[in-house]
Amino acid sequence: MPRPTVTIIGAGLVGALLATLLGQSGHRVRLVEKRADPRRAGFAGGRSINLALAERGLDALRKAGLEAQVLAQAVMMRGRMVHEPNGTTNLQRYGLDDREVIWSVSRGGLNMLLLDAAEQAGARTHFGQALVDADLRTGTLQLQSADGTCRTLESAITIGADGAGSALRAAMAHESDLGERTDMLAHGYKELEIPPGPTEQTRFAIEAHALHIWPRGGYMCIALPNREGSFTVTLFMPHAGAHPSFETVTDATAASALFETSFPDALPLIVDLKRDFQAHPVGMLGTLYLERWHLDGRCLLIGDASHAIVPFHGQGMNAGFEDTVCLARLLAEPNDTGDAFAAFQAQRKPNTDAIAAMALENYVEMRDSVIDPHYLLKRELGRRLAEHAPGHFMSRYRMVSFTRLPYAYARERGRAQDTLLEQLLGKRRQLDGLDMDAAARTLRASLPPLPNLHDECHVLHPPPASDL
Repeated sequence: MPRPTVTIIGAGLVGALLATLLGQSGHRVRLVEKRADPRRAGFAGGRSINLALAERGLDALRKAGLEAQVLAQAVMMRGRMVHEPNGTTNLQRYGLDDREVIWSVSRGGLNMLLLDAAEQAGARTHFGQALVDADLRTGTLQLQSADGTCRTLESAITIGADGAGSALRAAMAHESDLGERTDMLAHGYKELEIPPGPTEQTRFAIEAHALHIWPRGGYMCIALPNREGSFTVTLFMPHAGAHPSFETVTDATAASALFETSFPDALPLIVDLKRDFQAHPVGMLGTLYLERWHLDGRCLLIGDASHAIVPFHGQGMNAGFEDTVCLARLLAEPNDTGDAFAAFQAQRKPNTDAIAAMALENYVEMRDSVIDPHYLLKRELGRRLAEHAPGHFMSRYRMVSFTRLPYAYARERGRAQDTLLEQLLGKRRQLDGLDMDAAARTLRASLPPLPNLHDECHVLHPPPASDL
């Protein structure tokens, strides 16, 4: 018997990739999106932090046959380029070498590429159709177009990939308590821009292959490269407070004064700082928690619709893409849809809870720790242990970004390794005199070996070198 049509609400990154994977595996897919088709109307930008693509996301794109196309429009980032208050910079590598890098990608360009792939895989797309109501007991969806025209859609299986403000989640909550909680961060953000240079030689005003950070303790700026040479700059500050905050930095003049004192090397690069600051709203940041992601086999939430997180580990998109691989695999098995949805939640929720926690922890690391001497000493000790005992030590960041080890494992292993590093350092202020062979023996005696990273579930596939 033919499989029932799967209706996916939301044609953003996760929805379009899920439609592609399901279509490629023989499912009939209907993709419904409230926005106009960005390939015809243009991509609607705005409050959108640049996307960092790592191994989990690359694996999903690889399975869809799209890795090479996506990397062709991405920029490699080797590590964090830390800009200190005195103007000096230092590159803190993410991995051991250029086999372990992350990629800066344009949300709009990636979304349009994925929509093309979804349609090529057989998905039927419906743009300009907002979900405004649903009777999930009968599988009846109420859609409304921009001109107010309403229509109904019958859907036996509905998947919500419509983001943190999910309309399908709201409809599900009317039928059953989902245990929803959103923890808002006391910090927000504004997006600014460093434009590209006038010539090919000066296209990038600062190092192209890095994520730039200006950490200032309690607030910070970051900048991610774009293919054409510009950088998307994001200013993160508390919403309120006496220190620099969006309560005290309220207009373009105050923003310019802040950059003069806190980010003087960035100020001349952000040519239209005052215009950008006035034009762009303050973005909100929060973490979404749900106890229940599905209603039996009728509907399911995926990606940000079920587990939106703050952007400070660069894993929101990667976690959502990892969701699509897991769900497509479960739906390919001859199981009841309700069983597949239950298995999806059971497998993914402990891991999405773990990356939500690590993303919050990484904010403190980015804005404060990257210039802390003890943090840097501990980081260097970890690097040396990874060389002396690679089968027993891998930094948490590397586990998260360059392998497909479960997020929950990476968090717990990272905690254990951090405790060991603190013990090995004691009150040391330098590594001179520390017996690394003895430290490696202590590591092996204290912690079990890492999982086999050559296993298909965990293996790192090195991306090709950038052509920039």
